[in-house]
Amino acid sequence: MVAIFNIFLKMHHKQLYCSAYVKTIKTIKNPIMKSAIYSVITGTGSYIPTRIIRNEDFLTHEFYDAEGEKLKSTSQEIVDKFQEITTISERRYVTDDLVTSDTAFYAAADALAAAGINKEELDYIIVAHNFGDIAKGKNRTDIVPCLAARVKHTLAIANPHTVSYDLPFGCPGWLQAMIQADYYIRSGDAQKILVIGAETLSRVCDPHDRDSLIYADGAGAVVVEARMSDEPTGILAHNARSDTLLYSQMLYMGKSNNTNYQDKTNLFLKMNGRKLYQYALETVPQSIKECLEKCSIQLDKIKKILIHQANGKMDEAILKRLFGLFNIKNLPDNIMPMSISWLGNSSVATLPTLFDLILKGRLSPHQIHKGDIIVFASVGAGMNINSMVYKAE
Repeated sequence: MVAIFNIFLKMHHKQLYCSAYVKTIKTIKNPIMKSAIYSVITGTGSYIPTRIIRNEDFLTHEFYDAEGEKLKSTSQEIVDKFQEITTISERRYVTDDLVTSDTAFYAAADALAAAGINKEELDYIIVAHNFGDIAKGKNRTDIVPCLAARVKHTLAIANPHTVSYDLPFGCPGWLQAMIQADYYIRSGDAQKILVIGAETLSRVCDPHDRDSLIYADGAGAVVVEARMSDEPTGILAHNARSDTLLYSQMLYMGKSNNTNYQDKTNLFLKMNGRKLYQYALETVPQSIKECLEKCSIQLDKIKKILIHQANGKMDEAILKRLFGLFNIKNLPDNIMPMSISWLGNSSVATLPTLFDLILKGRLSPHQIHKGDIIVFASVGAGMNINSMVYKAE
């Protein structure tokens, strides 16, 4: 009987010990359990082409509508109206010797230098674009090998485990690549990722389509790294959608508006500008709102809103509609940095370029400080829309 009691007593002591041990372990592990992996931007870069193309450079162009009829307005009237609607007065084109992968390389090298990392440590290189490398006067897409492979080659990266691939997703391509990078990092699969957006839209412009005045060239890049943190930082949330059933033909490839264009086999980038404007106005603000709700952040906590530089007036309308969703009538000053008036619409390159310009003090008066919460948002061919909430390191 005594023996049984002793066994019971030992078991009781062991249970107490185990309970105390578990409690102690929980106490020790609690701070660690709060920590999580976050995706943080540690370096940015961009390449802004040297050729400045001003609106007056289009005064000698003849413009036609989608039915092939020559527009009755003079070129001066067309250019003036265009600037009024878009706020664009000039844009940048690459020089004849460059292609998209060249600009992607320049932006990538800039970002890597800013991050101060060993390029051989990169787990992924993702290049967002839509038309690949198009040589001057060719109007033919070249994507074999992929642009990411070309950038990796030019960077002279020997590591075979630096996986390189391209992402075509319309203008929101760079932001979608950031979303993919975030998934890689949060899963533990990657520590360092180079994300690039590069495009040469000047090579797919119809010289007889007034909508082509919007397009420009450029490249932007960021290095994204994994960070363990007890507090949320870096990428906090993201949101994406694809409205293909009704809106897949909002942007498309088609023949020149000028039916007498010399090479009738060439295809150019076309868009339904008015419908696209309305679609963006209805959906982009809602996407941002949903993204903010994912991470439980109020709009009044946002320091900057970086929207794809597609159309100055459209972005202003999107911002106003966004604040309207939160019943806010008075918009904060300087919350939406813009570069479109002098850089035009360089598709996937606008957001990373805009971010790089701000961080490097090249877009006064805009600044981003540690702890600032920023929203990125984009819209484009697909139709695709995405948004991301980011807390600056």
